[in-house]
Amino acid sequence: MARKRRRHHVLPGFGLTLGFTTFYLSVLTVIPLALLFLRFSGVSWADFKETIFEPRVLAAFRLTFGASFLAALTNAVFGFLVAWVLVRYSFRGKRVIDAIVDLPFALPTAVSGITLTALYAPTGWIGRYLPFEVSYTAIGIYIALTFIGLPFVVRAMQPALEEVDKELEEVSASLGATRWQTFWKVIFPTVAPSLLAGFTMAFARAIGEYGSVVFIAGNMQGKTEILPLIIFYKLGEHDYTGATTVAVSMLVASFALLFFINMIQLWGSRYKDEEN
Repeated sequence: MARKRRRHHVLPGFGLTLGFTTFYLSVLTVIPLALLFLRFSGVSWADFKETIFEPRVLAAFRLTFGASFLAALTNAVFGFLVAWVLVRYSFRGKRVIDAIVDLPFALPTAVSGITLTALYAPTGWIGRYLPFEVSYTAIGIYIALTFIGLPFVVRAMQPALEEVDKELEEVSASLGATRWQTFWKVIFPTVAPSLLAGFTMAFARAIGEYGSVVFIAGNMQGKTEILPLIIFYKLGEHDYTGATTVAVSMLVASFALLFFINMIQLWGSRYKDEEN
């Protein structure tokens, strides 16, 4: 009998690659997070309530989650428009605009924060023409979080828009549907899972942002302090229990958002399967 020829793969076998993947993820993610939860397990319920319901921490929670939600919502609208233009139209300078979208990924967050602060300061290029203050206010935090979250929505939307069958739009138009009806009944249901995923990723990214926000926020106690800054202050005061409590609360929120993203992707894949 002829010997069965073995297949040769470029990468090592499944066992070795899975072992390396497990080790890599354990060292970088699982072990640090497990140690964080292990330390949190020693926090009493009284200490937890005292930390979470502290007025300064509550104000930081409201500001962080509120500004992050508004920034992600803004990016969901304008990120969709940017992705639509990049996918549907060809024009001079398209590659430049496409590269600019990734600028928040490439810039160090501290550089982004300093630049935004300089632009929106009362004497800045943009701030001098505004009738209200931006730097060192909640508005500045909102702008910084919008800046860093835009790429998540655009990059999530581009593949989805590229997969939209243009023939369906032509059929809808031939049946007498208006542009808005075609958009809401044909295009939007197809790209909605990707839009929600991009929104959620931008929201999760904004919650944990520090570098681009800390400069433009002004860090006024109870007014413009974000949650990562609260953790930094508590560590500086050697309040490790309080820092751990706030960190775990943010971590749980991030896990919930990631779970939401996975559910959206699952729903999107099922929707496409039913459509096909």
